[in-house]
Amino acid sequence: MQTNIKKLCVLAMMSALAFILAAYVRVPIVSTGPLVLRYDPKDIIIIIAGFLYGPMAAFLITIVVSLVQMITVSTTGFVGLFMNIVASTAFCCTAAFIYKMDRTMRGALIGLIVGTIFATAVMMAWNYILTPIFLNMPRERVVPLLLPVFLPFNLINNSLNAALTMLFYKHVQTMLRATQLLPREESPVKGKFNIGIIVASFFVVLTCVLWWLLLQGII
Repeated sequence: MQTNIKKLCVLAMMSALAFILAAYVRVPIVSTGPLVLRYDPKDIIIIIAGFLYGPMAAFLITIVVSLVQMITVSTTGFVGLFMNIVASTAFCCTAAFIYKMDRTMRGALIGLIVGTIFATAVMMAWNYILTPIFLNMPRERVVPLLLPVFLPFNLINNSLNAALTMLFYKHVQTMLRATQLLPREESPVKGKFNIGIIVASFFVVLTCVLWWLLLQGII
């Protein structure tokens, strides 16, 4: 019981910190006409939570932060909410799931690399689908931006968050253990199937279907 309360406290603090980063630390990387793409560091906190407690924790923080962000500081409405959930889930849950299977430096590195690649592919598909709706412009004007704009932006955003996660994760883990908020034996239970894995798997399938429809010229 005490361990669960400590876990809830840590997740609540991480949710608050992730929201603060999402709301106040947004650095413009691309600005082309009505399109402004900003670096968002909240995934650093979400991944660290996922490394500590598993993909389910990363998914829950993603939902909470995205909802609070939508009703407070965001101007993108439900489209922005959906894109935030998809981007963070694809990146953070994927990395956390791989690290859960191999809780070593190698596992963390592989998880972050795979998460970066997968999240970039996912967002390329959804940028094609939703950006024309969000910007209220023809899809033909968005397509030329996919490779020179959206691809490098997503790679930069995810790669930077992956690098900073590797830099800060062990320090955060050590600090939480020093304050006894994280027991030394704390780790996700291997082999446990949870909603975080289900959601990540859903986005894998959904992205594959989207890319197939794109290649067939259906959408």
